[in-house]
Amino acid sequence: MTARHPWEGDVKARLYERVLERGYDSLTAFADARPAVPLHVLADELGKDDVAAVQVFSGLLAEAEQRRRVTRLVRDVLVRELSDDFPNGWPTVMDDGTRMDVAIALGRWSGYTPETHQDRVDQASNALLAMPPPPGWRPLSPDDELLLTLLPDEEA
Repeated sequence: MTARHPWEGDVKARLYERVLERGYDSLTAFADARPAVPLHVLADELGKDDVAAVQVFSGLLAEAEQRRRVTRLVRDVLVRELSDDFPNGWPTVMDDGTRMDVAIALGRWSGYTPETHQDRVDQASNALLAMPPPPGWRPLSPDDELLLTLLPDEEA
């Protein structure tokens, strides 16, 4: 199944075809095998010209909703955003410029957050800005201890 543009054709079928070709039975398994890899990089791995990051996220969200693991996905997206913007970990200096960079990363995270989790993400973002983690902190999975404190699982 080939498309010339990410929004042409059956996007969902294209995603799952590519995931299966790579030996994974779900988009979540594919993403979990690449912890802290940004969504846009996952999209490029699945199809540089015909898969977009938001499509990968949409597929991951659908699977998370089915599995009742949306909060874990929300944390996972933060890990991926922070890895993209701060590959060496949390900044050592929180001057105005760095605070803006952090706020932009947190804003992108918020943009990927489902409405059901928006308030909790806002609270977690505010906490990270008010009391920053130690310099160099770099969560490598959604199960990072600090992330679990900020955004614990609540799904049944």
